[in-house]
Amino acid sequence: MTTEARTAEDSRYQAVTSRDARFDGVFFFAVSTTGIYCRPSCPAVTPKRENVSFHPTAAAAQSAGFRACRRCRPDAVPGSAEWNVRADVVGRAVRLIGDGIVDREGVAGLADRLGYSARQVQRQLNAELGAGPIALARAQRGHTARVLLQTTTLRATEIAFAAGFASVRQFNDTIREIYAATPTELRALRPGRPAPDKGAAGIPLRLAHRGPYAADRVFDHLAAHAVTGVEEVTGEPGDRTYRRTLRLPGGAGIAEVRERPGSGRWLDCRLHLTDLRDLTTANQRMRRLLDLDADPCAVAERLGADPSLAAHVASRPGLRIPGAADPHESAIRTVVGTSAASTLVAAHGERLAAPSGGLTHLFPRARDLTGTDHPALRALAAALATGDVVLDPGADREETERRLLRLPGMDARTAARIRMHALGDPDVLLPADPAVPAGADTGRWRPWSSYAMHHLWAAAGGPAS
Repeated sequence: MTTEARTAEDSRYQAVTSRDARFDGVFFFAVSTTGIYCRPSCPAVTPKRENVSFHPTAAAAQSAGFRACRRCRPDAVPGSAEWNVRADVVGRAVRLIGDGIVDREGVAGLADRLGYSARQVQRQLNAELGAGPIALARAQRGHTARVLLQTTTLRATEIAFAAGFASVRQFNDTIREIYAATPTELRALRPGRPAPDKGAAGIPLRLAHRGPYAADRVFDHLAAHAVTGVEEVTGEPGDRTYRRTLRLPGGAGIAEVRERPGSGRWLDCRLHLTDLRDLTTANQRMRRLLDLDADPCAVAERLGADPSLAAHVASRPGLRIPGAADPHESAIRTVVGTSAASTLVAAHGERLAAPSGGLTHLFPRARDLTGTDHPALRALAAALATGDVVLDPGADREETERRLLRLPGMDARTAARIRMHALGDPDVLLPADPAVPAGADTGRWRPWSSYAMHHLWAAAGGPAS
């Protein structure tokens, strides 16, 4: 081991010793004497340094033969914010795996979307993450299955396929390997969780986040920009519920998320799905919409060091950037605005088989909007429909922006906003924005320029986008 690597591991061990929750999801540690891996903030007695190894992902720890700690539940931590920042093939691959691409299209489908061979993708993921795409997807399936076992009354067979397993046998084997328990035993444990809710429909989930979460700002944005028929926000500030329809690979879905101001490490969510196999995809889309994998501590440390932003950052801890549940929808809404988007839904949206409250439609597909009278919308819809512009989680952000700027009627500011929200890029600086102070050293904001923009908009009393 090099001196640099040894220093890095010593720093990680210090984080484990101090139970520093800021590093949960950034790395995991495993204990050779117990065969268990944990998150850095695990409350258990700190193991001796010589018995500890470090792993970049839960999948890497599992592939090394360690099982998840039942006390700190390391598989439940938010994903590392690094994957939202990185634009290389590894970052793009992790985002796509999170969206369920490997479950739906296999490793070949993942590689095709990335523009690399399956062997190249496997090699790069193994080199950096200690696990290949199948192992990463398997770890995700295992976590989803555990959550469903401990929070729902779904039968084991239903859970197996909802979590993305190809068979019940694969499901049973994976649960035993990761948790050292059968599905029945794991369901009986329910560590720190209430009994499954038998009185409410849908699948309940806890959407974990890291650090403080400015729910009020996010829900303000969602309420102000709700598209009629597709979204609604009910309740009063501090106790609101955001509901929306989702177009998923297996059919329509509805997601409900409750506001949790000021406290907690998660948001309560309930999913209503036509096809249970869409669970992973729906979960990840809501996480991206609500920016739940962000690292507010890292953002505050960087932006708070700039005198022009320090006061704004201190006054709004946990400020997040509303993302996209559907990147195509987000891009279209950016071009036409909320009011026009509601009109598009009424004219071109697909009606739900059974309306739910104010939710009546799915947002139109891009291909359904290629004949509209709006020139910029027509050009964008055609580019999305043909694949000339790609907005999936693994898209190359630089190339996507270049292609957007070639479209008729597309200006630099609109393209940047699409990159910020539809692609979830945390490092976008909108050109010539009046909220940016004259003479500001914007280079100091990287890689969190998008968050700097939102702090400035919030300080100016403007909308979140």
